[in-house]
Amino acid sequence: MFRNPAGIFPLSYRQDMALVRSRPQITVLLAFLVLLILGPLYFSPRMLAVMNTSMIMAVAVVGLQINLGYAGQINLGQAAFMGVGAYAGGMLANFSGLSFIVVIPLAGLAAAAFGYLFGAVAARIKGFYLALTTLAAQFVFHFVAINLPADWTGGAKGLALAPASLFGFQFNTEGRLYILNLAVLVLMTYGAFSIVRGRYGRELIAVRDEDSAAGIMGVDVVHTKVHAFLLGSFFAGVAGALWGYYLRYISVDQFTLFNSIWMIGMIIVGGMGSITGALIGVVVVRAIQEGITSLAPIVADAVPSLGSELIFASYNMVLGILIGASLLIEPKGLMHRWNTIKSSYRIWPYPY
Repeated sequence: MFRNPAGIFPLSYRQDMALVRSRPQITVLLAFLVLLILGPLYFSPRMLAVMNTSMIMAVAVVGLQINLGYAGQINLGQAAFMGVGAYAGGMLANFSGLSFIVVIPLAGLAAAAFGYLFGAVAARIKGFYLALTTLAAQFVFHFVAINLPADWTGGAKGLALAPASLFGFQFNTEGRLYILNLAVLVLMTYGAFSIVRGRYGRELIAVRDEDSAAGIMGVDVVHTKVHAFLLGSFFAGVAGALWGYYLRYISVDQFTLFNSIWMIGMIIVGGMGSITGALIGVVVVRAIQEGITSLAPIVADAVPSLGSELIFASYNMVLGILIGASLLIEPKGLMHRWNTIKSSYRIWPYPY
């Protein structure tokens, strides 16, 4: 996660793969977490809302990073898997009365089961055909969610949820939901780091770089690809359940193809093959989105002929410009640039 100072090098693989490698790094990380935990005390209501949606999105994007950045599996259906988790969590919460502590992981498992259907097929194809296969998940999800009995999913009207509660304590305000979303994000991020740092993570990278060579080395390529979809879908399902508890209303319109494209854009901006890069991508893209949302009314007042359509047009335009600029200037993402800077510091005073 952090680079060592100049002249300090790991002496074992365990040290080399450690998330934090010195006491100052642990101190900085703990201080950062404390600042995040205390966020409701100094964040404005608007900022809390932005942080809540960003943390939920980050859970789904971290899962997509495992699927796309580490396994090299193009996935255009992450929003659909997120929607499956949202609907599964909503139905479990409404019909079974289970606590959100049980509902959230079960929603993740439901999304993983849905992802397995496409992962089993996607494990045997690549490139353009793989993209089309995952794109089908988006349309299947919309069709099934609308056409299932209205008593289950609410049909076109959507599904309403009661607030998450634990021993009578309800997570029904932005501040309380912030703590819930932060706790789940930290847990899922730690889980993602643990996955990619272990043997399975090395298998994912081997399959991504060259699956034929990975197979010769003894890696079960098909199972590795399928499991990558399972993991990515599980993360998306957990994010979907959090989304349902946050809005307390679920509709298919909340999980569109364009949401999946935004997630891929976040990974491109933050950096492929990096869990931290996925988090950075979410922060950067969400900051730009909120900047557009704040500036658009000002521009619309200054130029009335543009109207409110400026906001939606700007979203699409900025996404395209951001992805294009990232691919041209820093194709490996912001995290790669940051790692380059840290490596230069680590080997100072040598130039390379």
